[in-house]
Amino acid sequence: MRVAHLARRAFTLAALSTLVTAPGTAAAAGRRPRATAEMRGVWLATVSNRDWPSRPGLTAAAQREELIAHLDKAARDRLNTVIFQVRPTADALWPSPYEPWSEYLTGTQGHSPGWDPLGTAVQEAHARGLELHAWFNPYRIANHTDPGRLAPAHPAREHPDWVVPYGGRLYYNPGLPQVRAFVQRAILDAVARYPVDAVHFDDYFYPYPVAGQTFDDDDAYDRYGGDFPGRAAWRRDNIDRLVQETAAGIKRVRPGTRFGISPFGVWRNASTDPRGSDTRAGVQTYDDLYADTRTWVRSHWIDYVVPQLYWHIGFGAADYAKLVDWWAAVAEGTGTHLYIGEALYKAGAAGQPSAWQDPVELSRHLTLAARHPQVHGHVFFAAKDVAADPIGAMSRVIADHYGRSAKPPR
Repeated sequence: MRVAHLARRAFTLAALSTLVTAPGTAAAAGRRPRATAEMRGVWLATVSNRDWPSRPGLTAAAQREELIAHLDKAARDRLNTVIFQVRPTADALWPSPYEPWSEYLTGTQGHSPGWDPLGTAVQEAHARGLELHAWFNPYRIANHTDPGRLAPAHPAREHPDWVVPYGGRLYYNPGLPQVRAFVQRAILDAVARYPVDAVHFDDYFYPYPVAGQTFDDDDAYDRYGGDFPGRAAWRRDNIDRLVQETAAGIKRVRPGTRFGISPFGVWRNASTDPRGSDTRAGVQTYDDLYADTRTWVRSHWIDYVVPQLYWHIGFGAADYAKLVDWWAAVAEGTGTHLYIGEALYKAGAAGQPSAWQDPVELSRHLTLAARHPQVHGHVFFAAKDVAADPIGAMSRVIADHYGRSAKPPR
């Protein structure tokens, strides 16, 4: 494996830079021909009004206009998939019988916006030839710790024993079977109502570690963890069950709808596990988020994986090039499609390393990834950055790589 890795890494960063100096010239010569089908996706985040709507409390017509503008932009840029966040904080962007309307629409959780954002997004995306993947966050309840700020009929207020405050936020406890069943009912309601092309989870399972704080699931562990060698194994099993049961539920409710997950980009460092990547990341999904992402891919529990490789080529602790190598090897032969999550939001952003001030960095990523037949496309974070494109990094990607339209993989 190391010999193959060294061979793939034999080209220098300087040579790689030369490959993408001009659209249609060296770039085209330096990569394999683009597949007729590849993922060209963008995340459309609604949590805290990150991408849409621009602020809470807009009229229904203004919200719809902004949403359509994002879909139109994706279509113009020859993207083919929008991953739309429809359950950002145990709430809903559709008329759910299980959870309240999202506060990011009206400013008040539980208040109807007067229209159906998810239903509209599916219809309008399909009208533009775009796939619409519905993005759900399973366990995050709120970005604060005050249950009194939740809608009066919120399930977290009706079932306070389901809730764990941690790191300044509220979470559902993944160790409770009743929580897992409820989360799946809430998600599958949307799948049953709308012809979404996929269900999508991001990287939030057990929360990211917060120094000096403990996620208090002692009672749940005492009740349900007795058959496991330790709490970590039990927690991983809780998340494994969520993934497997959600996948089965999707197939039951709407056959043909896919299931994809976008995890943090490092499963484990090689210093922790010889099967891990040549990285020195401070977070490892297996150990810190209790998400065994490698097993999900290798066992084909999910249809696609989009590791968030939000680092530049040559970054010491987590080199983009090394991680593409690692994920390509993990996905090979599994039937699970591999797409790469790209940090468009870093391009030109203040405080980012010099690599991210270069508008060509992101295009280099696609050139490098194209050398791996296991990589079937890319997803960009996020829609607001696609629209703003402050240093032209997305424009360069389009010029170098998206000269023609492409359908998403099936």
